[in-house]
Amino acid sequence: MLDKLYNCTYPKPDILSDETPHYCSQNKDGTWEYYLHYEDYDRRLDEWVPSDRVGEEVVKQRTNDDHRSSLDSVQKMTRTQKRKFDEINTTLPGDVDPTTAALEHEREQATKVKNIQEIEMGMYEMDTWYYSPYPEEFSKCSKLYLCEFCLKYFRKAKTLDRHKAKCEWRHPPGDEIYRDGNISMFEVDGKKAKIYCQSLCLLSKLFLDHKTLYYDVDPFYFYVMTEVDSRGCHVVGYFSKEKESPDDHNLACIMVLPPHQRKRYGRFLISFSYELSKREGKVGTPERPLSDLGLLSYRSYWKSVLLDVLSKRRGNLSVKDISQMTAFKPDDIITTLQSMGLIKYWKGQHLISVSPKVIEEHLSKQAKDHLAFDETKLNWIPPQKESSAKKTR
Repeated sequence: MLDKLYNCTYPKPDILSDETPHYCSQNKDGTWEYYLHYEDYDRRLDEWVPSDRVGEEVVKQRTNDDHRSSLDSVQKMTRTQKRKFDEINTTLPGDVDPTTAALEHEREQATKVKNIQEIEMGMYEMDTWYYSPYPEEFSKCSKLYLCEFCLKYFRKAKTLDRHKAKCEWRHPPGDEIYRDGNISMFEVDGKKAKIYCQSLCLLSKLFLDHKTLYYDVDPFYFYVMTEVDSRGCHVVGYFSKEKESPDDHNLACIMVLPPHQRKRYGRFLISFSYELSKREGKVGTPERPLSDLGLLSYRSYWKSVLLDVLSKRRGNLSVKDISQMTAFKPDDIITTLQSMGLIKYWKGQHLISVSPKVIEEHLSKQAKDHLAFDETKLNWIPPQKESSAKKTR
């Protein structure tokens, strides 16, 4: 019954049992609400709807119409739009193995229903996208209220107001390592600011479907991006990074809050992660799996950086040369160049095959209105490994 209900086949309220508490709800006035998931669509579109909007035939027709409309729109896409559509709906080769697929299925079942519908944080009210494992007394609230500085969460607006009157925080609890205009970045150690980082993870899970890190924050650094004004430093996004990664991961999770997602902050955070790798003298790659939006952002970033390198450097360039210049992992360089048709495999080697005309054509399609990273503003020295630090004491 649960699967059928979730996939838009609704039993009548009078035959509902105690086994379906999360898929339907009775309001104080006696009316019913149902949890609606649109098949073939991302779960961020899930919603609770009143009973007068729900009918088995109506929902089936709406789902079929939406799906048909989606297919029609894909057929009418321009070549550029079709490429972007494919990028969102295609995973990188080798991303999923049977064990990962089984764990992913288990995770999806456990987080199938959104528990918190919206949050209020600072001057913004945000509809949530996904389930987040807030403590039980908070997860049952349809709306949560968050302090925009310390990220503590509350069930009632008046409780938040009392908290704000005495909260002394005006920026994340870490070192400011970058400031350019009104943009500031803070490095927060998950071991030193555990409660803050756990709250940040719970917040980000509302907007990240594949995120699994909630409470074990000790092994991570969190790089928090803020907008600065006279009141303080307001969180707009962040990325996390393992302190020690055997797989060369320079980014574990990345999230930009919905009100700030059209400001190109996601690209800036990706660029920031690679700048840190350059300072460390390493190559890096994001941890998989990437979300649909994360995958699209990374592919766009890789393409623009590689095209910029190829346009400025004439003569022969190897994948290894490009990796040393960009801190990109060679596999990411190869797959990106292959997607643009700029690399060939010949006699056991990858050869970059590109003409100035092809580069100009690709560059003309790249967006230019992004927030540029200024490496002179980065005040950061790679943290010393804990094992090394103990030896020097």
